[in-house]
Amino acid sequence: MASPMHQFEIHPVLPLPTVNVPGLGAIDLSINNSILSMLIAASLIVLFFAVSTAKAAVVPGRLQVITEGVFGYIDDLVTGIIGHEGRAFFPFVFTIFLFILTMNFLGLFLVFTATSQLAVTATLAVMTILLVLIVGFVRNGANMYKLFVPAGVPWYMLILVTPIEFISFLLRPVTLALRLFGNMLGGHVALKVFAGFVVSLCALAAGGGIATLGYAGAALSLGGVVALTSLEFLVAFLQAFVFAVLTCVYLNDVVNLGHHH
Repeated sequence: MASPMHQFEIHPVLPLPTVNVPGLGAIDLSINNSILSMLIAASLIVLFFAVSTAKAAVVPGRLQVITEGVFGYIDDLVTGIIGHEGRAFFPFVFTIFLFILTMNFLGLFLVFTATSQLAVTATLAVMTILLVLIVGFVRNGANMYKLFVPAGVPWYMLILVTPIEFISFLLRPVTLALRLFGNMLGGHVALKVFAGFVVSLCALAAGGGIATLGYAGAALSLGGVVALTSLEFLVAFLQAFVFAVLTCVYLNDVVNLGHHH
């Protein structure tokens, strides 16, 4: 029986030549299953919005209702956390939410889940924190230090509080990446294990005799697979939502600097 971790292995899908880039060395341009999954996710998002908005009408159809619903949902999220100025960051939050959500859902139908790769989640997290830093320095300049100095804290407490705030900020991309990666990895491993129980117990029960009790165990395992699959759909949405919410929270800290404590 295949290992539960086998589903996370990277395999080349379309071999391409290696290119030497000055300063970076040799870069393999081959497309693997992780890249293919991300390309499919991005293509599906573009295709969905192209189709749903191709014939926009005053009285929306089903696809247009879904599109406007998602648009309004993320818009309310962004403006609710950051305020009116948050609309400037709506495209980024909207894109990253849909991209993560689509990759998560694809992992439940396809063999590979891109968000179960730490390299993928870490890249999304670093992109988010870089945006936060750029916005923070552009808007606040040298006043960025206020991010680590909570308002109203006595000066003698700042010796303890400021390093904690600074370390907490440095850990933001780590927690963003690990939360998404860990939840998607753990859920798929659990599904694989329970599915393996179904096959193993059915094979054991086929021997006859007392081993036929294995069918009961297989039925319980199958019920566990169904329950976990339902839970995974919820987790797939929640992880995309949490990533979007935290992105808005981190942006709010630098957009409304001095009022976030």
